[in-house]
Amino acid sequence: MMGLTLEDLDDRLAQRAAASPEESYTARLISRGVETCAQKLGEEAVEAVIAAVGRNEGELVKEAADVLYHLLVLLRAADVPLEAVMEELGQRTAQSGLAEKASRGVTG
Repeated sequence: MMGLTLEDLDDRLAQRAAASPEESYTARLISRGVETCAQKLGEEAVEAVIAAVGRNEGELVKEAADVLYHLLVLLRAADVPLEAVMEELGQRTAQSGLAEKASRGVTG
């Protein structure tokens, strides 16, 4: 079975974002602005962390799906294309993770 890619999900979200906020949860979130979208992403990220720490694989899978969905919604609300994020990841994977972190001054 072919899996859903982030690009596929982003395309679906673009379609749903164009719908009426009364008909689409995605459109409703985006209509409420970046702050609301960011808050939802934060809530889902915390829930994913709790599931991971609790070693609850089934819940972690569900919460990870929520995190990816809400991240893409936030990117769309903030007018940041997924392609920009993927390009950044591509640049980072061209070097080792430790070298990449060092170039940004990140420790730990």
